[in-house]
Amino acid sequence: MISNINIYLKKSTESSKLAVFRICFGLLMLYSMVRFWSKNWIHTIYVEPKFHFKYYGFEWIQSLGSYTYGLFIICIICSILITLGLWYRLSIIVFFLSFTYIELIEKTTYLNHYYFVSLLSFVLIFLPANSCFSIDSILKKKQYSQVPKWTTDSIKLLMIIVYFYAGLAKINSDWLLEALPLKIWMPSKYDIPLIGETFLQYEWVHYLMSWGGMLYDLTIPFLLLNKRTRMIGFVLVLFFHLFTAILFPIGMFPYIMILSALVFFDGQTHDKIIKLLKRPISVFMKKSKVLIVEKFSIFKYKRPKLILITLAIFFLVQIVVPFRYVLYPSELFWSEEGYRFSWRVMLVEKIGYTTFKIKNKDTGVIFEAPCTNMLTKVQTKQMSFQADMILEFAHYLGDYYKKQGLDNIAVFANSYVTLNGRPKEQLIDPSIDLLLIEESFKHKVWIKPYKYDIKGF
Repeated sequence: MISNINIYLKKSTESSKLAVFRICFGLLMLYSMVRFWSKNWIHTIYVEPKFHFKYYGFEWIQSLGSYTYGLFIICIICSILITLGLWYRLSIIVFFLSFTYIELIEKTTYLNHYYFVSLLSFVLIFLPANSCFSIDSILKKKQYSQVPKWTTDSIKLLMIIVYFYAGLAKINSDWLLEALPLKIWMPSKYDIPLIGETFLQYEWVHYLMSWGGMLYDLTIPFLLLNKRTRMIGFVLVLFFHLFTAILFPIGMFPYIMILSALVFFDGQTHDKIIKLLKRPISVFMKKSKVLIVEKFSIFKYKRPKLILITLAIFFLVQIVVPFRYVLYPSELFWSEEGYRFSWRVMLVEKIGYTTFKIKNKDTGVIFEAPCTNMLTKVQTKQMSFQADMILEFAHYLGDYYKKQGLDNIAVFANSYVTLNGRPKEQLIDPSIDLLLIEESFKHKVWIKPYKYDIKGF
């Protein structure tokens, strides 16, 4: 086995694969950052809120207020540099740190594709994506035609994990046997031309989409890996992600997955793409000596073992973390213990209504906290059906009223949530003083059990 691993680690592939991926990633991130800015989301998500929901363990991440615009400027500059392959290693490190910091500021905006971008940018730190067709290679006057095969396989593996776990997550009774939540969402899409008032209204279509989505996620990695079925797989990638982009407001995710799928194609395909990109450049710099670089065969790492160990640990974590939900006895979709960071994409429709009561223990006076004055609409909506956010906001209320002079108080939550169209149920035990509860990775016994059983992964 060790000999097979050593043989694999010595294999190489065309460096153009990483170059094309670097350019696609840089351009997508550039567009994504500019789009985010143009829609005024920086202000509404990061500047306007008086309070930000934090990820457990990352409470030290603080909002920068108006300086958040500076972080986006840094991401924009880094995206351009990544695309050009200029100061690549520094640019991708700074991009990873800046982008991840932005995402850790506010938990209510968690999206799987933001998480994917953070993971992908981390992996790219260790890959020689500037080994060819980059300004770095021109400045160093060194260009490599080959890179270790495991570098491109690292990107493939991350994509396989995303797809496969997304497929496993769809193997549940609500998704396959009830076509939920598609059965709830699709009838409202009547405004989509041609298919909205007809095709999307049929129940059998909802089941077809549910089963088709599950089979797509589970099989697409294998279709892309096999040379004979690769083109079929890529056509399916195009259809699936463009169709979901029409149906749902899921931002850049479809385009990230489409362009990332190019890494599965052979080196000749990427060489052709590089040649096409070189044409307009060669017209302007045909006689320039700047473009004269010494060509080498294969890129070699100075410390390959350290990088391989780092990536091995990284991927081991990515394989294990999505299964952490098995450690909790509660219904996953209800309590959401172990739900995030597990590639569970659009599996539930949850609506909640949560109010908080403040009790003065000295006088016995009880009053309701005006949450709408303290949270934005998005924060209120997301908090209302997620227990960890309810707990966090309860502690914020405790601190807030203690600053107002109420030192001896208790905070109770009255929360009702409906899951995938079922009758509303009480999420939090209303008799529990949430100020006595501290956030942890332990099972949240103060979440009331869900009386419905949803079977599956």
